[in-house]
Amino acid sequence: MKKSLILTLLIAFSFTSYFIISCQHVIPCNELNFTMTATHTDVTSNTANGTISLTATGGSGFNYSLNGATPIDTGYFSNLMPGAYIITGHNSTGCTAIDTVTIGGTVDPCLGVTTTILITKTDATAGQSNGSITATASGSGINYTYSLDGINFQAINTFTNLAAGNYTVTAKNAIGCTGTRAVTIGSADPCAGITVIVNATHTDPTTGNSNGTITASATGGSGFTYSLDGAAFQSSNLFTGLAAGNHALTAKNSNGCTSATISVVLGSVNPCTGVTITVTTTQVNPTTGQTNGSITATATPGTGYTYSINAGAYQASGVFSNLGAGTFTISAKNAIGCLGSTQVTLSASNPCAGITINVATNSVNIIPGCSPANTGSVTVTATGSTGFTYNKNGGNYQSSNSFTGLVAGSYVIGVKDVNGCLNSTTVVIGNATAGPNFTNVRTIIRAHCGNCHLNGGNQSGYNFDTDCKIVTYWSQIKGSCVSPFTLARMPTSGALSATLQSQITAWVTAGHKFTD
Repeated sequence: MKKSLILTLLIAFSFTSYFIISCQHVIPCNELNFTMTATHTDVTSNTANGTISLTATGGSGFNYSLNGATPIDTGYFSNLMPGAYIITGHNSTGCTAIDTVTIGGTVDPCLGVTTTILITKTDATAGQSNGSITATASGSGINYTYSLDGINFQAINTFTNLAAGNYTVTAKNAIGCTGTRAVTIGSADPCAGITVIVNATHTDPTTGNSNGTITASATGGSGFTYSLDGAAFQSSNLFTGLAAGNHALTAKNSNGCTSATISVVLGSVNPCTGVTITVTTTQVNPTTGQTNGSITATATPGTGYTYSINAGAYQASGVFSNLGAGTFTISAKNAIGCLGSTQVTLSASNPCAGITINVATNSVNIIPGCSPANTGSVTVTATGSTGFTYNKNGGNYQSSNSFTGLVAGSYVIGVKDVNGCLNSTTVVIGNATAGPNFTNVRTIIRAHCGNCHLNGGNQSGYNFDTDCKIVTYWSQIKGSCVSPFTLARMPTSGALSATLQSQITAWVTAGHKFTD
């Protein structure tokens, strides 16, 4: 279609030329027989070396245009790529001839394209793969990618983790044109000219312990790590928990340069040399046949001691209790293990030697006729020591010195002091003897209360057939028999005389007991 359009335009152009020539009264182009002949050579050797040669007849002043470009006088076009070319020829009278010439052959699109690669590199450390190459491409292209093997390309222009060796860097532009650059990664010794020196200070361990230390320092670089006795390198320059002996110390800087290994000798130090520990004790001898003795130990100089008895486990307290008679070795140990000891003998002692416990009792006998019949009691008084406890008939000891609810009979009252010293006494609980005041009241009741309260009589719930009941109902007796009367009933014989009333009052005032 494009070729037809061009031919149409040329025909139109020829017609116009003819018209102009005719108007100017020149010879028509057909009469001049203007013709143009073209020869060409195809492209060879993948080079833009195609040519077109043109000759014309019919007139003069010939010129030639290639693909509509500015006409030239010579009819020779060179350095042509493969393809179709439109050749237009003109003579001086304006006559035109057109021809199409096809140049054969093929040409690499990268022909004439130059790619330049700039390289920066970092050599690898000897024996390591830490070298790098950075490539920058320039030339007749854009969007370069890079490769080290000519196959796998990447947008990043840096290659890392390279060992020493020869490499070829290839750069490729967007249309596939490439350039290469050979690069050699060398083997660099980071330790060349660098001497690492390690030094150490140390603290000797105490005898039998692993508490020595080594502190290392190094020169000849930076970022040092340290190894002791062939162990893994560590960032800390302090080694602890070391026993006496020879230790091998090595330092390494951040580039891996190592020092010569030095030997650090740790001796054994006795921290107790010149230290004297004095152990003092106080003791309490055990009672004969018992394990109630004790030893209290203190040690000087200083503090923080632990204590042991008879080579047993050490304890923070210096008190040892529950000990019987015998000889004991008390040891004290300070914080660094220095020892001191002493022997203590505990002798059995009788805590009751020289102690006499006196026991006195005050007993209350039983009122005859009482039911229940356990109204007796004993109150104990002990002297001659301290911390008394009391028991009855060999039972458990109690802190109270009073025993109540006793029936008639014989009782052994025991006393024990704080040291376990004992004494006892026997107390007999019998029938109590009526006192004079009670005797008077009993006589009055039996003479004046009749059968209402005697001989089984139980008027208003009161019966006075037994002495115990007279003592029990003393308040009712007073309220009925002594003026002013607080109870409605009076003795069956009427109000008592003032003398009898005074006898009842005397008994009540004395304590209204059987023994009053």
